[in-house]
Amino acid sequence: MTDRIEKTEEEWRAQLSADSYQVAREGGTERPFTGKYTSETTIGTYRCICCELPLFRSNAKFESGCGWPSFFEPLEGANLIELSDTTHGMTRTEIRCRRCDAHLGHVFNDGPPPTGLRYCINSVCLDLEPDSGD
Repeated sequence: MTDRIEKTEEEWRAQLSADSYQVAREGGTERPFTGKYTSETTIGTYRCICCELPLFRSNAKFESGCGWPSFFEPLEGANLIELSDTTHGMTRTEIRCRRCDAHLGHVFNDGPPPTGLRYCINSVCLDLEPDSGD
């Protein structure tokens, strides 16, 4: 378990863009095919926009066609929380960051091997740290 980060809503608003705040702190969703990481192919580590916790590696990213960055597995020890989400007349599994409780997206059982999972994550909740060239 990683150290928990808690901030006031004012502190989160000061740290995040309006779009990142609306999605990560208020549970919103960015419009499909608009996120900066939807088609990104840079090799690196995707981190939580709120607390910088490493969440996914680029080698687990795949093109799902859903309009959001998709990963077939998180980093080992990424400490994601799964919650039941029954909004919008559906039952889904919401993914949150264990360190800061940021809403990241959802996970579905329609992904590729080896896991069969599709972590559908909002770009505005991620920050890509490219691998260094050394």
